[in-house]
Amino acid sequence: MSDEDREPGPGEYRARGSIIRTMVPGDVLAAVPAARELAESEGRRLQFDFLDDAAVLKMLRLRHLDEARLHSVGMKLGVPSALILVALFVYWGGYVQYWESTKSQSLYYAASGAFVALVVLLYAVSLTRHWGNRARQKVRARAAAYRNIAHAAVRGGAELPAFYPHYGPYPFAANFHADAEELELPDEANSQ
Repeated sequence: MSDEDREPGPGEYRARGSIIRTMVPGDVLAAVPAARELAESEGRRLQFDFLDDAAVLKMLRLRHLDEARLHSVGMKLGVPSALILVALFVYWGGYVQYWESTKSQSLYYAASGAFVALVVLLYAVSLTRHWGNRARQKVRARAAAYRNIAHAAVRGGAELPAFYPHYGPYPFAANFHADAEELELPDEANSQ
C-alpha cells in the first residue's frame, strides 16, 4: 500500500510529496544543548513547546494540510490559466496577426488584456486568502522554527534521518501572529 493510500499512524506525519515520515522525539533534539536552547528561545517567541511530541506532531500534520491546500489552489488556478494563455498566444500567432482586420485585432487585444487582468486579479485574491491567512502563517512560522531546531540538533551531533523534517524553509509568509487563532486538525474539529 502506498503512502498516499494510508493514514499516518501514531508518531507519523505526511512530508513533501505526501510521503509518510516518522517524527523524531523531542528527547533526541533536547539531548543537544544548542538545539535545546534554540527550542526554548523559539518556544517563548512563538508561544509553542517544541519539545512536546504531541504538539509538534500536530504542527507537522497542520503544515502538510497547509501545503496541500496551497498546491491544490495553485493547480486549480495555474493549469487552466496557462492553457488559456497558450491558446490565446497560438491563436494570435497563427491567425490574428495575419488575417484579422485592424478592428478585429483591437477587439482581440482588448479581450486578451481583460483575461490577463482577470487572471492577475484571481492570483492576487488567491495569494491574499491563502498566503495571507494569519492562522496558517502562524503554523508556517512554527514549522520554519522547528526545521531550524532540527538542523541545530544535526549540527550538534544528533542522529536524525537525512533531510529531517522533510520539508523546505518558508522564506516568506511565515510570520508569527500571536493574536491569530490556533488551527485544529480536521478530525479534532469534528470531535469537539
